[in-house]
Amino acid sequence: MKAVVYHGKYDVRVEDVPDPTIEAPRDAIVKVTSTAICGSDLHLYDGYIPEMHKGDILGHEFMGEVVEVGSENKKLKVGDRVVVPFNICCGECWFCTHGQWSVCERTNRTADNAKKMFGHVTAGLFGYSHLTGGYPGGQAQYVRVPYADVCPTAVPNGLTDEQVLFLTDIFPTGWQGADFANIQPGDAVAVWGCGPVGQFCIRSAQLQGAGHVVAIDRIPERLALAEKAGAEVINFDKEDVYERLNQITKGRGPDSCIDAVGMEAHGHGSWDAAADRALAATGLGTDRIHAFRDCLRNVRAGGTVSLSGVYGGFLNMVPLGAAFQKGVTIRMGQCNVMNYIDKLMRMIEEGKIDPSFVITHKVTLDDAPRMYDTFKKKEDGCIKVVMKPNG
Repeated sequence: MKAVVYHGKYDVRVEDVPDPTIEAPRDAIVKVTSTAICGSDLHLYDGYIPEMHKGDILGHEFMGEVVEVGSENKKLKVGDRVVVPFNICCGECWFCTHGQWSVCERTNRTADNAKKMFGHVTAGLFGYSHLTGGYPGGQAQYVRVPYADVCPTAVPNGLTDEQVLFLTDIFPTGWQGADFANIQPGDAVAVWGCGPVGQFCIRSAQLQGAGHVVAIDRIPERLALAEKAGAEVINFDKEDVYERLNQITKGRGPDSCIDAVGMEAHGHGSWDAAADRALAATGLGTDRIHAFRDCLRNVRAGGTVSLSGVYGGFLNMVPLGAAFQKGVTIRMGQCNVMNYIDKLMRMIEEGKIDPSFVITHKVTLDDAPRMYDTFKKKEDGCIKVVMKPNG
């Protein structure tokens, strides 16, 4: 089969690889009908996530048709059309039974790597390094899905791939970002980053009762998409974010701030962003955290900062004093997709939201190397890429 294969920083290739097979009784094999490039994939492409090996198959946002089922899998049958969350979960451990699916303690095949990096094991993820199990990902024609009797979710008749594909990650990630922000009716919520996750944070905040959502970015097409959703927008290249947010909130600051950027914040023109880039370039630092710092500075006293953007390593110059003195609550984590997927699927069925709004490019799998570069460079109005591996 064909798959998108990692060969190093800025080097992904479409190659022929062996077809996956059933390895355990709860497995399933899925023929991929749609898969996407996630902003988190760019952290791999840019070389920021350790334990990526040459030959790893990328991709954690995918869906398709079940073509083979293990002997103990009673949930799925051949022919089922499913979306496959990026978390791999056993459904039985303490964490899964307590709704903390993203830290399932049984599915990470490279648990020792995770313990060394993070202190404790986290869940296995598709296509996301040997910190999270080294599982082949979904930017491929076929995928082996372990523990396929837990997370894969059937798609109701009448819904297109484009409507439901993002239930695998970015829609529930945006919803959790808003959920973690402790939004109360009428609250002012500021969202840093108007990429795909940020777009879903904006709409999720509105659906969860925010009275005023402010979106912060510098890319015109992303700001336009946020504005179309009803958010007030700030282009941080053209105006001071702190001054504008104080003006909007009458000096109090937003009730909640959501960081939908993560570890590669640009922060053009800011001294701290320049320091982050220098430290990263010399190997003395890892994550670039300008958006996180901005959230801590801007959030009101007693407010909440929610992190949806991915962080992977060690942070420099965190303004912990500001967070402490203001009594800020900080919530974060990989998305627990299973806590939200059924609710969000119903919302799509009921017409409350159509997630396909975020798609700007539909291509074949062979176009993956070019589209990784385009998405990385934010060229051609690229916000979200969907690939069709078998079409």
